[in-house]
Amino acid sequence: MATGRTISVGVDVGTSHVKVLIAEQDLKNEKDAPRILGSGSAEARGMRHGYVTNINDAAKSIKAAVSMAEKAAGMNVRKVLVSVGGVGLGAIISFGGVAVTKADNEITDLDVKRAIEDSEKELPNSYIQNRKVIHTIPLEYRIDGKRVLGRPQGLKGMRLEARVLYITCQAHHLSDLMLAFEEIDLEIVDVMAAPMAASLVTLGKTQKIAGCILANIGAETTSIIVYENNVPISLETFQIGSNDITNDIALGLKLSLEDADLIKLGHGKIQEIPKKKLEEIIVARLSDIFDLIDDHLRKIDRNGLLPAGIILTGGGSGIPNIEELAKLALHLPAKQSRLRLEGNIKNIENDFEWAIPYGLVTYGLNDEDGVFGESKGPSITGTPVGVIRWVRNWIKKFLP
Repeated sequence: MATGRTISVGVDVGTSHVKVLIAEQDLKNEKDAPRILGSGSAEARGMRHGYVTNINDAAKSIKAAVSMAEKAAGMNVRKVLVSVGGVGLGAIISFGGVAVTKADNEITDLDVKRAIEDSEKELPNSYIQNRKVIHTIPLEYRIDGKRVLGRPQGLKGMRLEARVLYITCQAHHLSDLMLAFEEIDLEIVDVMAAPMAASLVTLGKTQKIAGCILANIGAETTSIIVYENNVPISLETFQIGSNDITNDIALGLKLSLEDADLIKLGHGKIQEIPKKKLEEIIVARLSDIFDLIDDHLRKIDRNGLLPAGIILTGGGSGIPNIEELAKLALHLPAKQSRLRLEGNIKNIENDFEWAIPYGLVTYGLNDEDGVFGESKGPSITGTPVGVIRWVRNWIKKFLP
């Protein structure tokens, strides 16, 4: 690694493609956007709805994408940041409370830590069984029943309570992903929920404070993350994606899957097909997706109440007129996210498909300890390094 530089590698293992970005940032100009050194994309095999179904096939796909990025960047990769997504990804809110320990009732870092730990103990066993926490996000603190604005440390009270969002994934899905990387001698130094990674580069602070929702429409899943007051307050994954639209077009118009996929994105020989029927097919399936999103927003009492609206990303967000349909369906402002990628981007055609790996490298380059150091801790990024150690120990139990 060159002096005055730091390198970050992000790997997004999706259902249809594995995408890899290698980026750098000059330490003398930390405010500049990451500079892409190389990118790689390969068809994802051994994956279904965002989780690994065949470790060997998944490993080969990851290796192919990494090799492509290595060649473009002119360097070898050994350590990577990885996104966790798919239908196994979920979130739950839990509450915890502890008595303040100091004699003068001043709240300390230890009290905050204990309150968060107590909230994790209160997670329902029916939910947490076979799952692993990958992000721990405090949403609210209360002192003696009164809500605290900002940090509770330094304030005084008898009892501290914490309301915490836990983002989790299926433990065996995470272990299978780990095994795929270990098979090709790549070390995972950090993991991040895919929607959170994408949000780092698609949402601005003003949007996060006002309230917004990021929808990542992938091939077989659609994941959403909702922000308010600059923190994520909810996350959900739906088992429906842009491949469902492709399949509907292929069946409805008697086309090959390849032609249907091109037409879905506004390419191909559109003039030779009945446009009204095509529009009906696309609108019907997109309406299913937006209905699921709206139902979720209703559950958390945020439907029609997010001033910054919905931001669309992922491969499915490239469908023509999707913003208008989202606006009508959700009664919210809507727009497609755009990334400002700089550097060697010759392998990148549609930037909105690269939000997750770009978010990963951005996180890596802005980690105060560097991508090869320890995790920042339990605020937004949780304790992913601890997750990795846990997974490795869990895997070893089944090795000969």
